Amino acid sequence: MFDKILIANRGEIACRVIATARRMGIATVAVYSDADRDARHVSLADEGVHIGPAPAAESYLRADVLLEACRQTGVQAVHPGYGFLSENARFAEQLMDSGIAFIGPGPGAIQVMGDKITSKSIAEKASVNTIPGSNEVIRDAEHAVEIAADIGYPVMLKASAGGGGKGMRVATNEQECRDGFERASGEAKTSFGDDRVFIEKFIVAPRHIEIQILVDTYGNAVYLGERECSMQRRHQKVIEEAPSKFIDDATRRAMGEQAVQLARAVDYVSAGTVEFVVDADRKFYFLEMNTRLQVEHPVTEQVTGLDLVEQMIRIANGEQLSFAQEDISVSGWSVEARIYAEDPARGFLPSVGRLTRYQTPESDDAVRIDTGVREGAEVSMFYDPMIAKVIGTGADRDEAADNLMSALDRICIEGLAHNTTFLHHLLGHESFRAGEFTTGFIDEMFPDGFKVDAPAPDMLARLVAIAAFANYGQCQRAATLSGRMPGASTTVAEDWVVVVERVEHPVKIRAVDGGCEVDLEQRLFAIRGEWHPGQLLAMLQVNGEALSLQVKRIGAGYQISQGGASIQARVVSPRAAELNRHMLFKELPDLSRFVLSPMPGLLVSIAVSEGQTVKAGEEVAVVEAMKMENSLVATKDGCVVEVLAAVGDSLVVDQPILELE
Repeated sequence: MFDKILIANRGEIACRVIATARRMGIATVAVYSDADRDARHVSLADEGVHIGPAPAAESYLRADVLLEACRQTGVQAVHPGYGFLSENARFAEQLMDSGIAFIGPGPGAIQVMGDKITSKSIAEKASVNTIPGSNEVIRDAEHAVEIAADIGYPVMLKASAGGGGKGMRVATNEQECRDGFERASGEAKTSFGDDRVFIEKFIVAPRHIEIQILVDTYGNAVYLGERECSMQRRHQKVIEEAPSKFIDDATRRAMGEQAVQLARAVDYVSAGTVEFVVDADRKFYFLEMNTRLQVEHPVTEQVTGLDLVEQMIRIANGEQLSFAQEDISVSGWSVEARIYAEDPARGFLPSVGRLTRYQTPESDDAVRIDTGVREGAEVSMFYDPMIAKVIGTGADRDEAADNLMSALDRICIEGLAHNTTFLHHLLGHESFRAGEFTTGFIDEMFPDGFKVDAPAPDMLARLVAIAAFANYGQCQRAATLSGRMPGASTTVAEDWVVVVERVEHPVKIRAVDGGCEVDLEQRLFAIRGEWHPGQLLAMLQVNGEALSLQVKRIGAGYQISQGGASIQARVVSPRAAELNRHMLFKELPDLSRFVLSPMPGLLVSIAVSEGQTVKAGEEVAVVEAMKMENSLVATKDGCVVEVLAAVGDSLVVDQPILELE
């Protein structure tokens, strides 16, 4: 077995590989850029090597620098994780030429399967079902329109070297096809250094199902069941699960056998994933093959009991698989949610900043947390915005989803925007619970981003009662402080008013053993437990139900969050509430005449000039952030008064780009 390996990656996946290597008694070497000098994966590894500046092109994508790090540390193998150079055939070849094992497939398989055009041709020859379309590389936008007309709309424009949802656009007409080609080729060039794009038929109401395979150097190949990855946003997976509620045994077997056929056709070795798109009739078509570990691999591990990283290491070490296809069994259910630094209320735009507070539950049989950050870490614009993966496992699908939702309640994140409330909403949605959704579900349900609805009446009442409970406890502590003036009261009033969104909720609260009772609008809430300022999580019993809540002091008020719902409340005396009714509220300034940058990023292009007339919905600029190009459009008809930023500028959130009149 290897004595020492280098992980040519960062963040969550680097930490994940280190954990398995440590369990196997293998020493690890981490690599890091300037931005990751204090990162979690660096502290977990046995050694660390600095590889360059923050931009990935100058560090994590530098094969020469990584090879030098291997030589310096004397490693015997490299695990590439996912992203960066994980599917770079030249890097794998250079390692092998240097006598260093690549913990992944051979360069040949990476080369042919990493190109979507070539891989589709190979799949056809291997009798694997493929999507109707053209394998021809698109020359320009007009060529794209010509081919799309032959295939028939809707079509999908896809970067040949793409992955992770980058370089993909759906077009339903000629104009969308032209625009989609420009965006897809631009993202492909930025992310992969390869701007080739091809077109295929877009399957209506599709499901995204993928098959995990393992193949050793002795020709033994197995499939480990399927993963359901249809809950996506902008072609990027958000929630994954294993197995799939939609797939039956016959389809599962057919997909698994075709995945193995394809692997054998390219002499594949190591762990890999064959992705399929499945229509409403369970007809499935080859989508692509990922010649690496997938982000969502934990759900397969949870239901099969296999450590995929360990299997990859053993295969790279020349070991034979210790099990055959008939030995593979799936037990229970597992659901994974990806926590991203993004703002669902602003169209899911990336959020950057420092994790001023970050707390997660401990992993156990019901919950697994895979994370690459820690409190104080910075989520920068240079890399993927993933904060953590949270995996819930249970005897059945509902139990797994419930365990995942409970874990989300116990994850505290402060310092930047994140999507935990959105994930809660998805996991509790009736369509998800019924297993009735497609890859278009999120885009169709939330075309303008996710807006948090006001809590339902029962939930609102519960959160109001907890706000009163938190305030009462704080007042009790204050009443016992020493140094008070003679005669000062040491008792806390029972009557209070909880103000939420300028709506008053009178409450009467009294202390009882172990907590309080709150009388709210003729409803009694018996709350047991305690909370004090600075405590991120409150574990309470509310009317006998155990709850995990986040209670945070904000100025003179409280933010109470639980079950995906949240309120900001001020708890005041009845007299203060009476006076508050006479307060004036300042109206927010009208910024509708400005086009603002919705995120930190690079201004890639400006499509208009001063004095030009624009129509609502017309593209005026493109901002690149975290490897994605984001088109900004005019929100109303008008004339460009002034262009306030220049191409190449690094923008901050809400920075004006141009002004309209």
